[in-house]
Amino acid sequence: MGNDPGPAKEPPKAAVSTEDVTPGGTFPIVKEPITIKVMVKANALVEDFATNWFTKTLEAKTNIKVDWEIVPENAAQEKLNLVLSSGDYPDVIMGFGVSPAQQLIYGDQGVFLALNNYIDKYGVETKKMFQENPYVKDLITAPSGKIYSLPQVNQCYHCSMPQKMWIYKPWLDKLGLKMPTTTEEFYQVLKAFKEKDPNGNGKADEIPYAGAITTKIDEFLMNAFLYNDKTHLFLNNGKVEVTFNKPEWKEGLIYLHRLYAEKLIAPQTFTQDANQLKQMGESPDVPILGSATALTMGVFTQFFGKSNRWLEYVAVPPLKGPSGKQITAPNPWGLAGGTFIITNKSKHPEAIFRWADAMYNREVTLDSVFGRPDQEWRWAKPEEIGINGKPAIWKRLANFGQVQNIHWAQTGPSYRPNDLRLGEAIDKGTMSQETILFQETKDKYDPYQVKTENILQPLFFTSEQAAEIADLEKTIGDYVNEMMSRFITGDANIATDWDNYLKTLDGMNLKRYLQVYQTAYDSRKK
Repeated sequence: MGNDPGPAKEPPKAAVSTEDVTPGGTFPIVKEPITIKVMVKANALVEDFATNWFTKTLEAKTNIKVDWEIVPENAAQEKLNLVLSSGDYPDVIMGFGVSPAQQLIYGDQGVFLALNNYIDKYGVETKKMFQENPYVKDLITAPSGKIYSLPQVNQCYHCSMPQKMWIYKPWLDKLGLKMPTTTEEFYQVLKAFKEKDPNGNGKADEIPYAGAITTKIDEFLMNAFLYNDKTHLFLNNGKVEVTFNKPEWKEGLIYLHRLYAEKLIAPQTFTQDANQLKQMGESPDVPILGSATALTMGVFTQFFGKSNRWLEYVAVPPLKGPSGKQITAPNPWGLAGGTFIITNKSKHPEAIFRWADAMYNREVTLDSVFGRPDQEWRWAKPEEIGINGKPAIWKRLANFGQVQNIHWAQTGPSYRPNDLRLGEAIDKGTMSQETILFQETKDKYDPYQVKTENILQPLFFTSEQAAEIADLEKTIGDYVNEMMSRFITGDANIATDWDNYLKTLDGMNLKRYLQVYQTAYDSRKK
């Protein structure tokens, strides 16, 4: 894999000697208690990381106490950039999804520690994960061969096809409408939602479609016009290209503007956050939200909430566009990179690595994600069958998706391979949250997956490329998002302003942006 990593950058002299750190896979991790500083992105489902049951359990198991700094989700990237530029950063950065570009920049400076030596010496669970899924190591390894962060691995079947549209089925039924299969049929359905008072309260308060800044409007609908991954990058016969300068992108924008001009798209779509979208989905008294783009219906409704409205939204299969395009854009990696980073501020890097490595253990992962053994989950009984039809591995005893203070709700390193995800025991004749999402994905999205040769895998760059791509990506990405909103809302006229939009992209050095990606892709293939 790439070049020989050579020796990792020397970490600061440890306040805990290596003799005080116990061998990999054993507990406690250190003989005498230590405290580490962890900056973590806030999780809306976790009340308080400091008093959380899993935090306390991990502390008792490892002898490692955490001094937490919680960063609000909507300010996470800004805060990360600020602390890195100021030099006032903690021992650990967790849950931020630090980009490969930033990993290379700060890894090269020695701010982020290379983890290779720690993996070799202590990585019992990490090495097991690499052995079972070699691609994981490949995707998190820099061109130099160094590894600067640990990932969260979640081979979630329904998450592997994340761009979904959900529609409120009771309204379809009440109005005698069929599930839309084309962009034109979807337009007609939204129009009926707006005009025919499907919630029956005599008010024109229905919102036919809404999204949020975290679930962008293009993520499902644009796939009726061209393959549109969340990154806006794709491969065309081995050539790296972007979606947002293509004629089909323009066609998609014209369609979306039509929806917006007829007030079928909520204006808040371009400014509201996920919580505000959920307030629409969980409106009191009567439902007002007809459809939304999201990974799951739990993004805009409350899983297992009082209204039980989450059960009434069903997935819309990929829509067929005017030219016959009908695409599911998959994300087959099941990996969130940049999840756990150790900085050069740490006095206990070996102990901290052992702390993170422990989270990949199967039982620790289940504790971290779901909660207490025999209360929120348990091991399966011999006769129980999993979602995949094979003997089950574990069973869920409590619903996931509500605010609680027991587990970390998918924050931090964890390892949930496909066999564990689909090895969840299910009761015969019942449809759980996981089985509903599995079935909707299998029946409606799997048949339309784009060919793997069109998918650009996550890439690492050299230090020089990383510095260059970071600036280009922000400049171009911000402009594309701005103009997408302006074209859809009519603030910019797509008929008269499209050519200037393309020229502006060229002036932002889009050609160089693609060249850097192409070079990184070509070197990864070697």
